[in-house]
Amino acid sequence: MLTLSAIPSGYMSVIFVFVSDTPEHHCKEWINSTHNSSSIGPDSCSRYKGDDSWKETEELSNDTEQCLDGWVYSTDRYTSTIVSEWDLVCENAWKVPFSTSLYFVGVLIGSFLCGHLSDRFGRKPVLFSTMFLQAVTPLIQAASISWVMFSILNFMRGIGQASNYTVSIILGSEILRKTARVTYTVLGHSGGFGIGYALLPLFAYFIRGWRMLLVASAIPPLVMLVMWWGIPESPRWLLQKGRVEEAEMIIRKAAKMNHVPAPDVIFRTGESLELMRNKHEEKRVYTYVDLMRTKNMRNITIIAVFLWMSLTTVYYGLSLNTSNLNGDPYLNCFFSAAIDLVIYVAIWLMINRAPRPTLLFCTMIFCGTMLLVILLVPEDMHGLFLIFALAGKMGSVAAYTFIWVFFTELIPTVVRNMGLGIAATFSRIAMIICPYIIYMGGYSKILPYIFFGAISIGAAAVSMLLRDTRNSKLPDLISEVQPLRTCC
Repeated sequence: MLTLSAIPSGYMSVIFVFVSDTPEHHCKEWINSTHNSSSIGPDSCSRYKGDDSWKETEELSNDTEQCLDGWVYSTDRYTSTIVSEWDLVCENAWKVPFSTSLYFVGVLIGSFLCGHLSDRFGRKPVLFSTMFLQAVTPLIQAASISWVMFSILNFMRGIGQASNYTVSIILGSEILRKTARVTYTVLGHSGGFGIGYALLPLFAYFIRGWRMLLVASAIPPLVMLVMWWGIPESPRWLLQKGRVEEAEMIIRKAAKMNHVPAPDVIFRTGESLELMRNKHEEKRVYTYVDLMRTKNMRNITIIAVFLWMSLTTVYYGLSLNTSNLNGDPYLNCFFSAAIDLVIYVAIWLMINRAPRPTLLFCTMIFCGTMLLVILLVPEDMHGLFLIFALAGKMGSVAAYTFIWVFFTELIPTVVRNMGLGIAATFSRIAMIICPYIIYMGGYSKILPYIFFGAISIGAAAVSMLLRDTRNSKLPDLISEVQPLRTCC
């Protein structure tokens, strides 16, 4: 069920590829004529002037003017997008990346809030409240009467997507044992995200209007609200809060469902799986300050922030950049999603066979190398350009998937959601500029890949400072955090 909860996050984060795409367009003619669009003006933002003498000569002036009467948009690919709805072209073209950036501002706020709220009030309430937000916001957004209203609701949708994604992965990681936890994170949760991503071009192909596409995107999270009665609270979080009886009830229910006999006393008073061995630490209310209080925790937090900013920028940047690739956008998006699903399986097969830092280093080096090699590809070789771009995407997908497993094992239970939340929050700051980096791709397709490739190489170097967490116990207290690796 937690895997299913990740499906909406898979398409919500990249639905802009179709909702905000710019169809082919040209100025409306100043007078009805039989001229084709190429004779109306030298480009899509201007038209040739005409006057009454045109009726006799049927020749337009060489002078140009702005599109005073609006634009005509092609309906070959879409019946409507927000661009054609509100004329977001030419001098208003900046509004398209701005509305996407507002979504990522919402993701930033959601990442920051969900960590504190779920560590304070529990994983389950935050999971379902944000799921409800993911369902309601697109429904209202589909009825937007202006670009401003659409952008504000984009911000709200970002809050729901980020919070829901982060809390669901934490909840699953804390409920499951080690082997199942890795499988869930890599194949289950990430696989659900990938399935949602793959479903997007399929639905967008059959639903060509942006309003109905948003309505369709709201249905899955709305249906998933019934899972409230099937998904339990995290026993680890309950123990950390001293709520032993509730944690025992969840364990006993699981034992009954799996036909496993449970002992009379599961958690002894004063022990509670070492989370209650230190009564002072057990009763503390942890804050974001605790992420920087000790040297080891501070080092992990700083590296987590840097790596998350780097990897998320590259991953989402390459995902959203499919509109700048040559070819059919539906096929490009589907191939991109299919690559994600294949990589999830590959990472799952390798994750316990290689040291964690080495695996992260290799995936990021591969990503950076493939993206920088694009510099050597001639502009007319579109197929080769696409191959290297998708190969770089493979490396970024592998690293982005793996980093959730790695830092879940590095950050202790008492501040895990806050730690992942603050790292995700800073990564969203970098993601806010992603639409503008992609926007530069309209002038030079190589520029975004140079930027993303350089970031990948830098992240690979930093990843080697982290310690391997294979076969290690999931840390519960800040005192259990291990120091970084050094030359000594």
